[in-house]
Amino acid sequence: MATALLSVPVHAQASSEPDQQQVLQAFTQCKDSLEQAAVEKGIPADVAKSVFAKINYQPRVVELDRSQPEFVQTFPGYFSKRVNDWRINKGRQYAVKHQQLLSELVNTYGIPAQYLLAFWGLETNFGGYKGTMPVLDSLATLACDPRRSTFFTKELLTAVELLDQQSLEQDKMVGSWAGAMGHTQFMPSAYANYAVDGDGDGKINLWDSEADALTSAANFLSQLGWQPGFRWGREVKLPDGFDFSQLGYSNRQSVTRWDEAGVMRANGEPLGSSDMTAYLVMPAGYQGPTFLAYPNFRVIMRWNNSEFYAIAVGRLADRIAGDSGLVAALPPLPNYRRDDIKALQQNLNSRGIEVGGADGILGPATREGIREFQRRNDMVADGFPSLAVMEALGVEVAPAA
Repeated sequence: MATALLSVPVHAQASSEPDQQQVLQAFTQCKDSLEQAAVEKGIPADVAKSVFAKINYQPRVVELDRSQPEFVQTFPGYFSKRVNDWRINKGRQYAVKHQQLLSELVNTYGIPAQYLLAFWGLETNFGGYKGTMPVLDSLATLACDPRRSTFFTKELLTAVELLDQQSLEQDKMVGSWAGAMGHTQFMPSAYANYAVDGDGDGKINLWDSEADALTSAANFLSQLGWQPGFRWGREVKLPDGFDFSQLGYSNRQSVTRWDEAGVMRANGEPLGSSDMTAYLVMPAGYQGPTFLAYPNFRVIMRWNNSEFYAIAVGRLADRIAGDSGLVAALPPLPNYRRDDIKALQQNLNSRGIEVGGADGILGPATREGIREFQRRNDMVADGFPSLAVMEALGVEVAPAA
């Protein structure tokens, strides 16, 4: 690995001019090694030399990679910012604009139009913001950082191959700070493996061709295992007295079994019979909406490993296709500070409810710890850190500035 040659960590925070010089010298050494790796991978030496000569260290990329958000975003805030009237209306407009292409993609790949439009809308506001960071700079900077050097070295070398093979222009290869590119924010490896020439011009350009981007997204989802003819999931209504320990992926069972357990569609209609497996997701506690997640929900999570994201994609797709809004109201919840969640974790541990280290992240262990605390205190055991739970644990939630 290129980073093995470094004597000074490229990610070091430069507090003085000599330190900054050391950082840049280390990056130059690392970049030279990466250039050699590109040549060994089959990139022509003159191409590699030209490309790497233009690559610069981006300290902001390292800052963003290492930063931790002050707040832990709750589902109501996340969802409301993403599934909004603007995206719904814009998605419907693009459904009309690309009607013929989208119809062809359904026939070829089995991905309904509304899902492709939902991904596009969430990733870049339908191409309105594709990122401004030089992709090769970002990838090289991260490849020379020891934390995830192997991953980003692979992505960088793949990006250089794309530049050479697809005749891309280096200065136009811009994207996110982590190297995601184009209308649908593909990493270089996804670009190389799944991108498709959708407009028939003999090239693949995910920045400038909406047809290429939508076709590539359809191919990607198909290859990830999308099941044609099935939904992502749906909002549901739980029966009175429901056992909240049945929530989550580990409790997946057939739709028929959920129907027999009294789970209904949000409008009160029965789920019906199906052998398809599904599981329940309750992202905002028992006072908010509940969703029954089908296998395609997990496919969405292979694009972005977040249940919040998968719900947003699914519901935005539903709305673009003409469905109405959620039946259950989104409860008013604060954006907790990471310190609030750390205090919650510390208080659970001190009560003998082991949730691991206090890292400020609401992971499965913390949610199960909350559920156990709720059981012990005759509270609704939904595993959600409501204000009532915080108060009962003695956590004083700091008001947002």
